[in-house]
Amino acid sequence: MAVETVEESGEEWKQLPVKKATKRSADAKNGMEVEEINGIEGVSKAHTSAPKKAKVAPSFEFRKVPVPRNRFTPLKENWMKIFTPIVEHLKLQVRFNLKTRNVEIRSCAETEDVSNVQKAADFVRAFVYGFEVEDALALLRLENLFVETFDIKDVKTLKGDHLSRAIGRLSGKGGRTRFTIENVTKTRIVIADSRIHILGSFQNIQVAMKALCNLILGSPPSKVYGQLRNVANRLGDRL
Repeated sequence: MAVETVEESGEEWKQLPVKKATKRSADAKNGMEVEEINGIEGVSKAHTSAPKKAKVAPSFEFRKVPVPRNRFTPLKENWMKIFTPIVEHLKLQVRFNLKTRNVEIRSCAETEDVSNVQKAADFVRAFVYGFEVEDALALLRLENLFVETFDIKDVKTLKGDHLSRAIGRLSGKGGRTRFTIENVTKTRIVIADSRIHILGSFQNIQVAMKALCNLILGSPPSKVYGQLRNVANRLGDRL
């Protein structure tokens, strides 16, 4: 930008360049992008607001997750798959206490975000519930994912053979019914005796829970499939 000079009464004055006001262009994309990892749907972390780095207080955050006896062997076999993302990506410390039989997680001086301690605890707890490591990793990679747990007896009081038949209706022949509900609702389901665990986003969990509750109450699988098909079409039109 050129600088103008003005001569007045023998003196020379320099006029400073005038800065023009510039407007910042707003980002046109304000919506959140939905991402799918290993068949589980959630909000991509790349399109969520980055959390502020909180300073770690001298008293470090600490979580412990109890491990039942039947999950000792799977935990031992998959320990490195669990250990690596917690230590390398979340910058946390983790160990398995043989005396108390708990997985202990704590923050350290290198921890960038204190909320990572709770994320790691949810990740380990999902594996303890029976989810595969690859499915549980979605809790670390995607936002707005939850694990919902309920009991068959919370829906309907069943005992003996009636309870066994209800569990059989939920699984289906060769797990076909459970796989269908998982694929349509983009969730993951674990049936551990009379306890049912669902991993997914809030909306998808509600759809899966409704289908499972209808099966527990005695609805035939064909009717539940039809309802799921209608829900899937509505969700597809909405997206």
